[in-house]
Amino acid sequence: MLFHSTYGLRPAVREAADRLRAAGHEVWTPDLFEGRTFGTVEEGMAYKEELGKEELLKRAVLAAAPYSDRGLVYAGFSLGASVAQTLALGDDRARGLLLLHGTSDIAPNAEAEELPVQLHVAEPDPFETDDWLSAWYLQMSRTGADVEVYRYAGAGHLYTDPGLPDYDAEAAEATWRVALGFLETLG
Repeated sequence: MLFHSTYGLRPAVREAADRLRAAGHEVWTPDLFEGRTFGTVEEGMAYKEELGKEELLKRAVLAAAPYSDRGLVYAGFSLGASVAQTLALGDDRARGLLLLHGTSDIAPNAEAEELPVQLHVAEPDPFETDDWLSAWYLQMSRTGADVEVYRYAGAGHLYTDPGLPDYDAEAAEATWRVALGFLETLG
């Protein structure tokens, strides 16, 4: 289950899904913004705020529900990574969590015993600061998750999206190489 960023379901998300499918994975890309895409982070965040966190998560849960009994791997880009993390930590059948460019708060009582988690993030990243990532890593580890973090020096926040100024081809290819290897281990 691959969730889009605050920009909406852009071509880069579909291309990422196609890349995953070409590697033999079944992939769903729910459109949490119901067809809306945005040209800036600010526009997308304003829409997300208008929509509300509860509605956004409700849409994500409804999108994942028909497939969750299979043991999903949750993945997402930035805001979508936050959504994916929330769903994975609430799903006992989750097989893995792939976070691209983002993380989220972790409930103090969250448990994710041996859940494989892989995070790919820019270094530095204005949305994922070093202090935040250190705290996130410790909290995620306390849940029992098996966490790997990959940092990409000099890359922009959404460096895997070729349609955005943040794009970094070298960092994007390195991310996909590692992420595909991670997904292969999940079966």
